[in-house]
Amino acid sequence: MPGYKKIRTYTASDQDLEMLDTIARYHGFSKSATITSLIKKEFWRVFPGGTREIRPERGARVVERGLRHGDRHESR
Repeated sequence: MPGYKKIRTYTASDQDLEMLDTIARYHGFSKSATITSLIKKEFWRVFPGGTREIRPERGARVVERGLRHGDRHESR
């Protein structure tokens, strides 16, 4: 939609923000890029084959590991 911008906010403590800033500086990323990178890493760790809505990119190597008791891979 032209002219439409999504606004995203989150709540974090001063310590959380300092940790984010430290990790971002360490990797040479912006804070936004650091958050995005961490979300992607955690998503693919939890859902290595993706979900119904989010599929791995074409050519991606997908390695399914055996589920342990209590693990969940279905989308919610």
